[in-house]
Amino acid sequence: MTDLRSISVPERLSGRRVDVVAAELLPDVSRSRLHGLLAQGYVRVDGVAVKPSKKVAMGQSLEVELPETEPLRAVPEDIPLDIVYRDRDLAIIDKPAGLVVHPAAGHPTGTLANALAALFPGARDVGSEVRPGVVHRLDKDTSGLMVVALNAAALGSLQKQIAERTADRRYLALAAGRVEPAEGTIEAPIGRDVRDRKRMSVHGIGARPARTSYRVLEYLPGFTLLEARLHTGRTHQIRVHLSALGHPIAGDSTYGGPPLLGLNRQFLHSYRLALTSPSNGERLQFESPLPQDLATALGRIRAGEGEP
Repeated sequence: MTDLRSISVPERLSGRRVDVVAAELLPDVSRSRLHGLLAQGYVRVDGVAVKPSKKVAMGQSLEVELPETEPLRAVPEDIPLDIVYRDRDLAIIDKPAGLVVHPAAGHPTGTLANALAALFPGARDVGSEVRPGVVHRLDKDTSGLMVVALNAAALGSLQKQIAERTADRRYLALAAGRVEPAEGTIEAPIGRDVRDRKRMSVHGIGARPARTSYRVLEYLPGFTLLEARLHTGRTHQIRVHLSALGHPIAGDSTYGGPPLLGLNRQFLHSYRLALTSPSNGERLQFESPLPQDLATALGRIRAGEGEP
């Protein structure tokens, strides 16, 4: 259950930063937790999520949402997965759309992490209890390749490769409109959306540097099929960057993407993953074909159907 605190800003705190005011008015909540709540959009002034530096005025309504913090762990569950490759260090999973990566409030079970805990019992203690072996994540409705670590040394190596950008992660995306130029790089920091904490936005709350490069593969009626490459790993990064560019991903209602006939999710697929083996230094590369729903939608667009 969520605890919602709503307090009117008193005169003595008028003109002060919201993080200072929240700490003063909610002495039972630690400053570190308040910092996290601000970053996640759980602190609002007059109904709008704000940055820590926001100054408040007397009489404004300060709302702080305190989600329940029950400990979560990935309980083993028999959920089938498409395992593309496995060795003693890692496994490559082709994740289907609709599968959440790890337990969280609202979906404590039925996740990829629950499946991994059952398939690889020796890796249950690799990383955190809630996401054992998970090196990086994909959004629930994004399909495609993910790497999973099967021991602590492999987890450290793979996380380092992603942080240092030596792991190559590429996606196929169908963007609305005609994306020009045909190749480019989008550099814009991403943080929590000021008005909706379930969304991300460029220059949002707690924004962190983000970089995505792309190249056009095919111009289609009303759309552009492109390859997007991640250089950083922010939440919803490709979706947010393309939307900010004025070309949201088809089917992505969260970020303004136009609907496609028969498609119930965003047209985004992690199709290529390349990394270095933690054990022997061998370069490993994997590709995943478009799943049927995306292939069908693309075929309709090529045939002149389903235009926005």
